[in-house]
Order: sequence, then C-alpha cells, then structure tokens
Amino acid sequence: MRTYGARFEVNCSILFAELPVERRAAAAAKAGFAGVEFWWPWEGMVPSDAEADAFVGSIAEAGVALVSMNFHTGDMAAGERGILSHPARAGEFRENVGAAVEIARRAGCGLLNAPYGVRLPGVDVAEQEAVAIENLLFAGDEAAKAGVSVLVEAINSVDIPGFPVDTSGKALAVINEVNRAAAASTAGAARQGGAGAPTTGAGCPAGRARIGLLADLYHLARMGEDVADVLSRHRESILHVQVADVPGRGAPGTGCLDFEPLLKQLAGQEYGGWVGLEYVPSDLSDSASSFGWL
Repeated sequence: MRTYGARFEVNCSILFAELPVERRAAAAAKAGFAGVEFWWPWEGMVPSDAEADAFVGSIAEAGVALVSMNFHTGDMAAGERGILSHPARAGEFRENVGAAVEIARRAGCGLLNAPYGVRLPGVDVAEQEAVAIENLLFAGDEAAKAGVSVLVEAINSVDIPGFPVDTSGKALAVINEVNRAAAASTAGAARQGGAGAPTTGAGCPAGRARIGLLADLYHLARMGEDVADVLSRHRESILHVQVADVPGRGAPGTGCLDFEPLLKQLAGQEYGGWVGLEYVPSDLSDSASSFGWL
C-alpha cells in the first residue's frame, strides 16, 4: 500500500496490549515506529507516583514521541466511553485532567483526547451537554498551561449505542460551542480590563488551548460519512487522524475502506500531524505481525 509519506504511530492500548504498559513503547520502537499514543493507562483517575514515573520513563527510554493520550474513559468493560458529559462525575473528570496534563507535560505529549461519554438515562440531556462544555473549557484552560491541545472525537453509535457525538458534524458543533463559550469568557475578562478579546485563526481565544477534531476514519466510515469530504471540509479543525478498516476494525486492507486515496488526500492537504494506528491486530498475542500492510 502506498502511504504518501504519512507519519504512522501506534495506539499502544489496542496494539501491543499483550505486553505490560511499560514495555509497549519499546515494542513499537522495535517495530519501526517513532511515535505512540495511549488511552488512559491506569484504572484510577490519578496514577501513583511510581506508575507515572514508570510510564514516562518507558516513553523516554524507547526514544519515541508520545503523540496523544486519552483522558479517563470510565469503566469501559461496563460500557462507559468517557465521563466528560456525566454531571455526577465532574469532580472525577477534573481530577483526571490535572493528572493527564502533568503526564503530558512530563512526556512532551501535545494532544489529549476527551471522550464524550454515552447518554445517561434519566438525566436531563441539556444538563449533560452543559457539563460537557464546562468540562472542556476547564480541560482547555489546564491544557493550555502545558502547551497541549484538546481533542473531541466522533465515535460511531453503531458499535457504541447511545454515544451522542457520533458524526463529524456533531463533534464540530461541540468544538464550536466550546470556542464560543471561551470567547465569551475571554471577552468578559477583557472588557473588565478595557481590552478587546484576541482570537487565533482557528477561532479559539488566544491564550487558551486549541480544541480540535480527532478524525478517526473507522468511526466516520462506520457512520456512513463520506470520509474524503470530512477530511476536506474540516481540514482546519483536524488536529489528529486515526485509522482502522471497516467493518471489523482490523488493519488497513482487511476491510472495504480504500486508504490510499485518503492518505494521498491528507498529503495534498499538507496535513502535518501523525496518523494513529488504532486497529485490532489479527493475532492478539503478536501485534508486531499485523504491520505487513506497511
């Protein structure tokens, strides 16, 4: 497969999951990758000092870049896919933000992904949406202190029923709402100080972390979106790209998604970020054997 110069890195929470967390970055480096990404690597909202030191040390020793990391997604085995929008867990989320930003600062990680969370039955939808915006504002302010950007990802509701942010349009609506709220807050503070409210070219108020789109091509295609159109229309908002084939979430070439023209398009659009490999290896005991398509 021709890859048009794409910089691939490995999601070491789905690939190399057969190894302890502290050995996965080294395994990715041995397989020829210069970057890695992780979902939240620990059960708790805040790792112990020993856990954090071992994780950060493993990245440095492997000599790879930690490209991105998720905030805590809650209990995935129980069906949770993020706690960003869960009103009763706002305190936990914010505690986790502090820990994630510190890990990112120490490891030189520039992206933190904020999984939205499934809809909670019996809880007002407007309240869930408001909490998500408030939590993203908080995460953006904290991330800005470390020079880190925050990601919002559309996750398909075919595989994850009840996930409300399941299309690129819905993810962009969340991002735009956060930017509007941030601009209003910045403008209010500026008026008190007698100044205007400067913004960046991306619409994000200056001095705040950029909130951008994580374009996971698997999730987009699973929802029937025109992936090439999404990459074109939202090119200014896309901060990170991930890939897996459809419908089985295997490696590129195992399904029906044609990756070559999409990678060519990213190159033509001068996408300068990484492309994360977030697919399920065919041999769960030997992730390294799944890179033959490269």
